[in-house]
Amino acid sequence: MSTFIQKIKTKLDEKYSDNENYHSLSTILPYFKPYLFRASLALLLAIPIGSLDAVIALSLKPYMDIVMLDKQMQSPWYIPILIIVFTSIQGTLNYLATYMNDWVGGKVTNDLKIDLYKKLMHQTASFFDGQTSGKILKAYNNDADKSCSGLLTNIKTCVSRLFSSISLIGVLFFNSWLLAIIAVFVLACAMIPLMKMKSAIKGVYNKSEGENAKVLTTYNEAFAGNKIIAAYNLYDLKKKQFEKLINTVFGLRIKITQHVGWLSPLMHIIVSFGIGAVIGLGSYLIVKGKLTAGQFVSFITALIMLYTPIKGLGNNAKNMTTCLCAMERVVSKLDKKPGIKDKKDAVNFPEFKDKITFEDVNFEYKKGKPVLKNISFEVAKGETIALVGNSGGGKTTIVNLLPRFYDLKTGAIKIDGISINDMKLNDLRSHIAIVFQDNFLFEGTIRDNIMLGNLNATEEELQEAIKNSYLEDFINSLEKGLDTQIGERGVLLSGGQKQRIGIARAFLKNAPILILDEATSALDNQAEHIVQQAIDNLMKDRTVFVIAHRLSTIQNAHRIAVINKGCLTELGTHEELLSIPNGDYKKLYDMQFNVSTMTV
Repeated sequence: MSTFIQKIKTKLDEKYSDNENYHSLSTILPYFKPYLFRASLALLLAIPIGSLDAVIALSLKPYMDIVMLDKQMQSPWYIPILIIVFTSIQGTLNYLATYMNDWVGGKVTNDLKIDLYKKLMHQTASFFDGQTSGKILKAYNNDADKSCSGLLTNIKTCVSRLFSSISLIGVLFFNSWLLAIIAVFVLACAMIPLMKMKSAIKGVYNKSEGENAKVLTTYNEAFAGNKIIAAYNLYDLKKKQFEKLINTVFGLRIKITQHVGWLSPLMHIIVSFGIGAVIGLGSYLIVKGKLTAGQFVSFITALIMLYTPIKGLGNNAKNMTTCLCAMERVVSKLDKKPGIKDKKDAVNFPEFKDKITFEDVNFEYKKGKPVLKNISFEVAKGETIALVGNSGGGKTTIVNLLPRFYDLKTGAIKIDGISINDMKLNDLRSHIAIVFQDNFLFEGTIRDNIMLGNLNATEEELQEAIKNSYLEDFINSLEKGLDTQIGERGVLLSGGQKQRIGIARAFLKNAPILILDEATSALDNQAEHIVQQAIDNLMKDRTVFVIAHRLSTIQNAHRIAVINKGCLTELGTHEELLSIPNGDYKKLYDMQFNVSTMTV
């Protein structure tokens, strides 16, 4: 059986491979496999739920003929009871189907979100550079909800209405084939505009979702940038920008309504013609004695029950289009391959014995706009090299290439002669510790954030990292110590405290290679002094890359590399670089010295 199904799938893949909806469904449906029994049961229950609609309509025929015409009560007493029983059964089945539908939808959505989160975590830094938080939240969270739960709900509704329609059409033909032909013809006419609406709404809906993503981004910016908004009195500006955005979203929403809304009156008109034609012809057939009153009432009841969901198909089609559009966006994220990944024959990080080599490294964020040009230098094991230069010169880019946040355009970075591109990515990064200018701290406790450096660290190792990071006094001053909550992004901490937690995290990782990206540039003099002491401890017995604007902090580096406009212009010790007349480093040093003198 599985082979047969696989053959069918292969043929469908060949035939519909270019169809977006088919590709989306074929990608999402495997997520339902672990829950196939419940999903199938929910859909199977939709069959009797829909089919039972015919019971009410069919039961009216004998009831009307016997009670209304023959004036007898003995025979049809059971009919109201049957209607109550079957309606109760229908309601119970509907509850069970809805419950299982929601359960499966929730489980599949969870699995899908986990895979999307994994995909998100393994995207390159360039992916995040080109995205907004709102767009990511919309695609990776909201769309997952819509695509899975929406798919199941719409399929269940379609199955239920399909079998309801089939059973009700059967009632129509049972009572009068002539009237049934008219009714079915009207039904077919009602479906034509529905098919045309789908393509019209899709483009507008996708644009609307893009604008909704901007709304989420704006909310995030208001949260993260609340101090800047307050400091610069940006309330009115941000309010106007938000109002404009909201009005754009409103306009697109109304446009969707315009595309869908006309279906409702059109459906009503078409259905009205159908009902009118049936009543007119049915009355004639009753007068001629070719149709009983019971048959006519049963037919009209079935017809109204059949047309009622038809009139709401516009909204159903809108919901299905929404679901499919969301699914397409989700699948596009699932299909997205990590830009940086291991080679098939990737090796582990070597035992670091000798040096790190940059060989003719070239890099660009955007094609045709080089950021680094033929960068070549060596860093011996245990050596500290400082990267200095004007802002935007490429210093941070160099250190971002070492842990492969980005991949080179050309050239190579080697550790003991082995290219980092040939190493397993996780293993490479496990041997590199980084302290950024603004260390990101996660919501939770101080302990949680430090332990991220080594989840298996002992309490003794943790305390040693805290001691070396000059955190002891600060932690001891807190009522809950290490278990103190720090708030989202460490909002309850000062800049110096955040940096020392980041340094403690790096201590705990105990990696042989250390990157310090302007780790003290955002601190005041007192905080900088304490943090610098912690950094000095961290740098011992490690190979260190230091980026610093304050040249006073890197004068003791073994060598200093001057990076300007993407080029390595000078390389040497502090004294050697100062001795170069009109050298780039000397200009930077003199400028900072003069500024310092003028301030004094």
